[in-house]
This record gives sequence, C-alpha cells and structure tokens, in this order.
Amino acid sequence: MTTKYAAREKSRAFALRIVKVFQYLQMQKKEYVLSKQLLRSGTAIGALIREAEQAESRADFIHKLAIALKEANETEYWLELLTESGYLELSAGQSIMADGKEILKLLTAIIKTTKARR
Repeated sequence: MTTKYAAREKSRAFALRIVKVFQYLQMQKKEYVLSKQLLRSGTAIGALIREAEQAESRADFIHKLAIALKEANETEYWLELLTESGYLELSAGQSIMADGKEILKLLTAIIKTTKARR
C-alpha cells in the first residue's frame, strides 16, 4: 500500500472510530459539546485527504494536507479533554489517540516529501 493510499484508508478507519465514539458519548454519557467538536475535526481529516487527491497543483495538495494535519492535531486535543474529564475510559482514549498520532506522522511525512520534491 502506498503512502497516499495508507493515509486515505487510515483516515477513513479513524473517522469511523470517531463516529462510534461520538455515538457512544451522545447516547451513554449525554455529552454533546465536546463530542460534536470531536466528530467535526475527526471526520474532516479524511475529507481533506480526499480533497488533496484532486488538488489543482502541488501547492494546493500541500495546503489541503496541512489543513488535514491541523484537524488531526485538533482531534487529539478533543480526545485528550474527553479522556482526562472521564467521558472516555483511559484505554479507549489512548487507543484512538494512538491511531491519530499515526495519521499525524503520516501526513507530516507526505507533506515533507512533497515539499522536498519541489
């Protein structure tokens, strides 16, 4: 699997996990504010990667992936808050954050490689 497709597949799997966490928080914990932020940022990553695939230029590609990187970082923040506040169990929060960190590293590598090829 190439890095491009790895990012696409990992971000999609991550978004599905985020949707499930959102559903759990809404139904079981009756938490609405943080979970909506998490849903928005956690699902935006994959959407931005898909947008980058259709970029009009190398600069546009980098820009869209940079925004995806920011969304991944924001998602990590919401997961930290939800875990530290007790809405998410520590093990569940850490597991999802590990997936998020993998996406952060992958996006960083793609951006650096693309910039180096300019």
